[in-house]
Amino acid sequence: MRGGPSILLLAAAACVGGEPAEAPAPATVPSRGLPAAPPAAGELIAVRAHRLIDGRGGPPIEDAVVLVRGERIEAVGSRLSVPAGARTIDLGGATLLPGLIDLHTHLTSEDGVHWEDGLLRSTPGRAAIAGAAHARVTLMAGFTTCRDMGPIWPFVDVDLKTMIERGVIPGPRLQVAGNYISSTGGAGDARQFSIYVDVPTVQNLADGPDEVRKAARSNLKHGADFLKIMATGAILSVGAPPGEQQYSEEELRAAVEEARRWGTYVAAHAHGADGIRAALKAGVRTIDHGSMMDDAALRVLKKGGAYYVPTLYTTEAELADPTIPDSEKARARAMSAVKRKTFRKALAAGLVIPFATDAGVVPHGQNAKEFAVRVREGEKPMHAILSATRDAAAAMGWSSRVGTVQPGRYADLVAVAGDPLADITELERIEFVMKGGVIYKGPVSR
Repeated sequence: MRGGPSILLLAAAACVGGEPAEAPAPATVPSRGLPAAPPAAGELIAVRAHRLIDGRGGPPIEDAVVLVRGERIEAVGSRLSVPAGARTIDLGGATLLPGLIDLHTHLTSEDGVHWEDGLLRSTPGRAAIAGAAHARVTLMAGFTTCRDMGPIWPFVDVDLKTMIERGVIPGPRLQVAGNYISSTGGAGDARQFSIYVDVPTVQNLADGPDEVRKAARSNLKHGADFLKIMATGAILSVGAPPGEQQYSEEELRAAVEEARRWGTYVAAHAHGADGIRAALKAGVRTIDHGSMMDDAALRVLKKGGAYYVPTLYTTEAELADPTIPDSEKARARAMSAVKRKTFRKALAAGLVIPFATDAGVVPHGQNAKEFAVRVREGEKPMHAILSATRDAAAAMGWSSRVGTVQPGRYADLVAVAGDPLADITELERIEFVMKGGVIYKGPVSR
């Protein structure tokens, strides 16, 4: 790290598939490589860095000090006095930021395995083990919070979240969908194979408002934190083309009404303009992808209450993946210029645009490559950083927990060697990760 101590990568994950630990574990991390328990409530840690981008939108704080007690931030300031007895972590010339947030991941999806092949050749157990490995990789890439958008095997993400929360494996804080909801023959129809082939454990199909309502209740009953519904066709699926609407406004509203009864919200997979407008009228919280959004939808989003959550880097990942059929790569090529044009229109309209990647389509751990695409398309680096901190936390309803470096928030911190405001690709090279006051990557103390 420039101007500071060298970085020691902590062996913070349970060994998966016999993978050796990356480095001998220091005293703060158990020797088996499991995540350390949160610091004692009274222990004080001072994290120093040359600059802090705190996620609140102001200029960087120079000569920053963040005081952490237990799993929470106690104080933040420039040249803040460090109380006697505090354990100090000096990051030298680094830039400190809030832990990054990705609103669209599929942590249990294997890189290079098409979801249809996963259903026919894999198992829920294999997906769970893959999810444990991907959760660790994602955390080490600086993403301390993620929203998981539904696995191919239902509710494996619920179990993944449980194991992370119990400290069995390292990984981001999660909100999970458990199981997405799709129409018969629509995007993600897990029974789209020969009529003589069935996947009986996959029960994600619902047609009509009553079936959608029942599917919503089933998902929430089994541990989903929010609902994901497929409002339009998809790129990586047969059935309706990405631009075509596959759920009516009435069906979408049934999901929204049920989510609200349970105190949560709906995220809509939506590429086409008709489906986006219907989802917004129904009251969904997020429009994920939003590739073909029109001016009418932009006006609705401008009023607030819902968010456009694009995934721009997916095209490069899809075209590079040999497991994706040519027909689906053709869809990806056709959508590439369209979704970038939509993103530029949303920027010009002044929308808040939270950060997402579709990790699982994008290789796990490469989430930060999305930043460079957004900046290349005209977003200012500070706004790109805010999209993955303050704005993503707001979209999740977690603004009081994560997304900014301020007293009372979880002590989720990451650092890079240089200045991401000058070079946004610095965020692809995370050198320090703290989640809830526990160091998973970086120097231990001085």
